[in-house]
Amino acid sequence: MAADFSRPGSLYGAIDLGARKQALDAQARREAAAQNPAAPGAAPEIIDATAATFTTEVVERSMGVPIVVEATVPRAAQVQEFSSAIEKLAGEAKGAWLLARVDVEANPELAQALRMRAIPTVYLAFQGQLMPLFEGPLPEPQLRQAIAQVFEQLGVALPPPGEDDEATPQEPAVDPDLLAADMAIEDGDLDAASQAFQRLLARQPGNEEAKIGLAGVGLLSRTLDLDPADVLKRAAAAPADVALQLQAADVELLGGQVDAAFDRLIAVVRRTAGDDRDKARVHLLSLFETLPADDPSVARARRGLASALF
Repeated sequence: MAADFSRPGSLYGAIDLGARKQALDAQARREAAAQNPAAPGAAPEIIDATAATFTTEVVERSMGVPIVVEATVPRAAQVQEFSSAIEKLAGEAKGAWLLARVDVEANPELAQALRMRAIPTVYLAFQGQLMPLFEGPLPEPQLRQAIAQVFEQLGVALPPPGEDDEATPQEPAVDPDLLAADMAIEDGDLDAASQAFQRLLARQPGNEEAKIGLAGVGLLSRTLDLDPADVLKRAAAAPADVALQLQAADVELLGGQVDAAFDRLIAVVRRTAGDDRDKARVHLLSLFETLPADDPSVARARRGLASALF
């Protein structure tokens, strides 16, 4: 059965699992990080500047964000501890400033232009201007203090020392019943998925994901053995067959033709009365449940249903 799942939020929780899979992936990343904690600010962006790129990558880029420039010889053992410390501070800055590294051994003309006298020499590029900060490999406490003082003078706010990802808002954990429902759907066990959504609704009656998921599972169950092309062909030939029109609306919705499905049932409501009209109305309301409440097609169809009824 071919279906168009490109519609944002379509059958969320039953068919289009993309949004929840992102949450699951984020949860997996958090669990992996908890098992292998990294130092705050690990793996910051480091600009590898050369004589050819220095103007563009450092001077011009500093118009938007301050850049601390470490002019050094990376292979020299006496500077490697310092380089690790300044990388750590760049990570802790979380983008408040960037680190650029210049290998002056590979770019001697740049070392000359910077008028270096010691390795490393640290500069600050700020709003297109380059200024020297200090020379020599400072210990981390002194380096931290020097960087903090510079940015305090410039009025640039830095995150508090030691702030890590736990201080930022975390994505909510995935509910176990939602996870169970997702796994059941992927396994093709619609009964188990329905039970999982029902358990969640028993605990949280207002949970929209569970409502949408349960309605989506119902839609999948009703259309599992249907041939969409055959259903639509027979429905076109028998507009008075209400049961067939309900099936046609189901396969249209499952195929991503949301407005067509809703319009079909509104038309049935308009031209019928009594039990047939009520069946079409109730079925349309059940299809509304497969989409978020604020979906524009739902709002449009509710207005159409009201017009048809009154």
